[in-house]
Amino acid sequence: MSIDAVQKANSGHPGMPMGMADVTTILFNKFLKFNPHNPSWFNRDRFVLSAGHGSMLLYSVLYLSGYKTITIEDIKNFRQLNSICAGHPEYEKDSGIETTTGPLGQGIANAVGFALAEEINREKFGDKICNHKTYVIAGDGCLMEGISHEAMSLAGHLKLKNLILFFDNNSISIDGNTNLSISDNYKKRFASYNWDLIEINGHDYNQISKAINKAQRAKKPTVISCKTIIGYGSPNKSNTASVHGSPLGSAEIDLVRKKLKWSSVPFEVPENILKEWRKLIITGKKHEENWKKNFDKLEKNKKEELLRIKSGNLPKNFNEKISQIKDKFFENSKPIATRKSSEACLEAITTFIPELIGGSADLTGSNNTKSSSQKIIKANNFNGSYIHYGIREHGMCGVMNGLALDQSTIPYGGTFLIFSDYCKPSIRLAALMKQRVIYVLTHDSIGLGEDGPTHQPIEQLFSLRSIPNLN
Repeated sequence: MSIDAVQKANSGHPGMPMGMADVTTILFNKFLKFNPHNPSWFNRDRFVLSAGHGSMLLYSVLYLSGYKTITIEDIKNFRQLNSICAGHPEYEKDSGIETTTGPLGQGIANAVGFALAEEINREKFGDKICNHKTYVIAGDGCLMEGISHEAMSLAGHLKLKNLILFFDNNSISIDGNTNLSISDNYKKRFASYNWDLIEINGHDYNQISKAINKAQRAKKPTVISCKTIIGYGSPNKSNTASVHGSPLGSAEIDLVRKKLKWSSVPFEVPENILKEWRKLIITGKKHEENWKKNFDKLEKNKKEELLRIKSGNLPKNFNEKISQIKDKFFENSKPIATRKSSEACLEAITTFIPELIGGSADLTGSNNTKSSSQKIIKANNFNGSYIHYGIREHGMCGVMNGLALDQSTIPYGGTFLIFSDYCKPSIRLAALMKQRVIYVLTHDSIGLGEDGPTHQPIEQLFSLRSIPNLN
């Protein structure tokens, strides 16, 4: 399906879907907990395609699994205007497309956010209501990007054990073999982050299943390094850079069909294969029905809170509380620094919006982002609402996107306005996806004094204001 869609569009990336088809098929059919007919079911496993250029892999499995949002006509219209099957995955609620990816590495940070939200909600509502996994596929390029270091370092520190990353380890990038530019020791790198590592042949079904089974029982995040062949099945183009981002061409596609003994015409799925995939609809409904029994037993106040948070509504008394905060400010006419004003607001609202999850990139005392009522989120203790992100601005914002996309938290994070440049790619994606992510960007004046020109925001405000959907 991926080969034919890319060929019809005369544009796209067939190599990665061909290389990771085995892993993804086994994940979806044997392990992933989801309901195609209710894509936003609260306790579904999350699946993130960080290597977003391989988007046809995602659209193919969503169609085969029975998601109503992706039809065969959509797949035929891959990369065309207004098609849900965009060149890189674009988030759409209730579609199975969990996040917008394409800028490499962002999906890894989003997945960390999803996994963190799962831990927070499990602490809040119990493990019978929230106990799912987050899976993410990332390639060599994702792991070269600096955001992967920031996000994986934080995930390891927090021991996010329900996070599983499939490394599409094919050693090919656009310019050629990855040894042109990188010679990292991945084993030592992942170990230093406090992640488990399992190495497998990404085309060996038995090894794939065993690795996922093992990762599901881990006590910390896991990388499953899948040694794959990019463009697997292509006699002349597999394991070459040319298969990464160009259609195979009709002559090579004919050879692939012969090699894989595939006789169906383009966009036709044999009935027996489609029937096998569509069994996942029945399995998914059973997963949700079993979960619903536990949800029905939940205490009334917790049930109401979960339903409110899932709906995106703020607490009923929100406007009244905000009016009280305003009145209090107006009573005091003394000048106040904006970050002190922000701190006073947070001091009030963090007490009655339980889904508000704060944090700062190691500038808590300067950003004034932590209220006195907030507890710190730590490894093995997620009963809190404040995250110390460390000096990881880009990672922080990518993680916050995942927290927001989970639809169970409203994240905010602080840094200096000048360092919004470190955050920009993730801020742009949050705006593109229209997510509720809040940035507390203090020290926003060119007159900030002794720190000098390196810390003076000049063009930052203009560049942020030029991002569509960003307030």
